[in-house]
Amino acid sequence: MISTEVFETYRPPRFLWNGHLQTIFPNLTRKVEGVVYQRERIDTPDGDFLDLDWSTVGSDSLVVVSHGLEGSAQREYVLGIAKAFNRRNIDMVGVNCRGCSGEPNRLLRYYNSGSSDDLHTALLHISKSYSYKKIALIGFSMGGNITLKYLGEQRNTLLPQLAAAAVFSVPCDLGASCRQLQLKANYIYRKRFLLKLREKVRIKMNLMPGQINDDNYASIKSLADFDDRYTAPLHGYENAEDYYTKCSSKQFIPHIALPTLIVNAKNDPFLPNESYPISEAKENPHVMLEIPEHGGHVGFVDFNSENEYWSEARAVAFLKDYLTF
Repeated sequence: MISTEVFETYRPPRFLWNGHLQTIFPNLTRKVEGVVYQRERIDTPDGDFLDLDWSTVGSDSLVVVSHGLEGSAQREYVLGIAKAFNRRNIDMVGVNCRGCSGEPNRLLRYYNSGSSDDLHTALLHISKSYSYKKIALIGFSMGGNITLKYLGEQRNTLLPQLAAAAVFSVPCDLGASCRQLQLKANYIYRKRFLLKLREKVRIKMNLMPGQINDDNYASIKSLADFDDRYTAPLHGYENAEDYYTKCSSKQFIPHIALPTLIVNAKNDPFLPNESYPISEAKENPHVMLEIPEHGGHVGFVDFNSENEYWSEARAVAFLKDYLTF
């Protein structure tokens, strides 16, 4: 369904008048204090590992958070979620993608926008090792795509504790979002991603000489180029287009059977029209799509005494009916 006035829509501070400012400002200025993680390392079925960062208050409800491309559970938007839910006596765990927790992963593969297998591994571990009565999923950007994909593909086999999900700034069509990042106005984001991804490649080169290299990396001008050369072959896809086709979450949204909130700001510089799943949401009563005019990409800046951003308040407001507050 398409949301109407269910929750007060986001209104940015006046000096953040466009999507770029709303995207960049929190990355440069936000500092979330008071969250102390306890790290847990778990093994994956293929011999790798995942690092889980826990922030707990002794609750029987839990939110599981998935971060964005080249992010981690240490990013401020994840810490903000941890603090917001801990304040309301809900436990939180951040799932770090392979190679994103400060230590290289063991295998040549790392992570991609369709890595729902790793989310599944984390959730199975949590289910078997802890006694949470209710679990909700939260995802940002790439983590939102992974979350929606997981919910759709696992529709009939979800853990009974899973109660709901909320995702923000989701590139529901990966190919279209990559093309969007090629726009001249998005040069700074594209450049940053490609530099950080090259660091990943170089780490692998040192650990696994002869198996991967960054020869002629300067010829890579887009994320699609990177995905064609690295992501697709390392993760079993024919090419970038095959990867985008199989992993874009838009196709999985019709199959979601869990209460799910999708929030994609209309002025998100990363998102083209294809990443607003309007028809899919209209046809699925379990999915609520909200498209506020403002917010940027994983922005939603707000100023208040709790240093709580609008996206955090929105996640709390939506999930409170499904968790034990």
